[in-house]
Amino acid sequence: MSDHSGVPSPGTPPPGCPAHASAVRLGGVEHQQSHQLYRTLRREHGAVAPVLLDNDIPAWLVLGYPEVCYVTSHDELYARDSRRWNQWPNIPEDWPLLPFVGYQPSVLFTEGAEHQRRAGVITRALEGVDQFELASECEAIAEQLITSFAGSGETELMSTYAHALPARGVLWMCGMPQGSEDTEKLVDDLRISLDAGEGDDPVAAYMRVGARLTQLVKEKRQAPGPDVTSRMLLDDAGLSDEEVVQDLISVIAAAQQPTANWIGNTLRLLLTDERFAVNVSGGRVSVGDALNEVLWLDTPTQNFIGRWAVRDTQLGGRHIREGDCLVLGLAAANTDPQIWPESHVGAENSAHLSFSNGEHRCPYPAPLLADVMARTAVETLMEHLPDLVLDVAPTELTWRPSVWMRGLMSLPVRFTPSVR
Repeated sequence: MSDHSGVPSPGTPPPGCPAHASAVRLGGVEHQQSHQLYRTLRREHGAVAPVLLDNDIPAWLVLGYPEVCYVTSHDELYARDSRRWNQWPNIPEDWPLLPFVGYQPSVLFTEGAEHQRRAGVITRALEGVDQFELASECEAIAEQLITSFAGSGETELMSTYAHALPARGVLWMCGMPQGSEDTEKLVDDLRISLDAGEGDDPVAAYMRVGARLTQLVKEKRQAPGPDVTSRMLLDDAGLSDEEVVQDLISVIAAAQQPTANWIGNTLRLLLTDERFAVNVSGGRVSVGDALNEVLWLDTPTQNFIGRWAVRDTQLGGRHIREGDCLVLGLAAANTDPQIWPESHVGAENSAHLSFSNGEHRCPYPAPLLADVMARTAVETLMEHLPDLVLDVAPTELTWRPSVWMRGLMSLPVRFTPSVR
């Protein structure tokens, strides 16, 4: 892909290079049926497929379960610091994926001892969250949200419920006062920065999020409380205010949108699959079963960008060059036929890769806290609106045109109106 001077070479890239003519473009509405895309890539290319990102930037998509585990377990070969990328000379300033791959001084891009230091602070801060207290707070948030639409007999659950609840939940964990106008503005800016709609300015929203969290860190430095932000500031590792802000943004972003889509995808399953529609109320199939099945089959984070090769390596029969970008195909790995004999994909265990793997996986106990928020959201909704049904045919539900996050555009439902 480049000569020894680092300047991209002219002409057709050699076979095995991600930019080879057989590479498949990722992204766009045409890939809404992502599972079919992964099957096609696996059949044509094996466990590691050449792909093209936006602007036809070459990369590798790691599809195999063993291969994803190998990449995420060998940081000395496939590291997180994106400054290693051999494609930076070809990346335009307005590249759509730049917010996800542009190096930032946050825990996401640190390595080695520095990553252990930063991740350790987050782990210890999250361990201080009382899961029963979080469940109680999320139940109160859920009831407040349900009250806002219970009298109408219909609503669109993604916007009124699934996205709103984890945003409020994670901000409560971080010490933001619930119900304040300030918090509500931050919830809205989080939504815009992570999932902008038409007419929204995600960059401006992201700047406002950073500014408000900077202010929160200053407030907690002066008056600590029983919250994640204060525990990060008081940790013996001695993070600076700027480091805490950067890592808070990472924690909140990782908690909000994936958990929102986990809730939405689980509600879709409960409302469309007869196994659950018939049995959940009878107790034979639990909400927990549905939540776990979604992590296997409709995981919110489909693909994660990425890892960068530290040196030339071999992976899945491919020659990976130093500086190449590897996209972790979490959804494809979860449905790898090698781990599911006879093409049967079950939800009987929790060995999925939905929270990634290795040193850079979601820090413990983040998956447990996400489960508390998602489970509370689903169970509270089903309890208060027991006759909840889909307001459109299941085939009319559409997925967001994204190969990164798997979530519904909307989830319209109807129910018996109630005065709460």
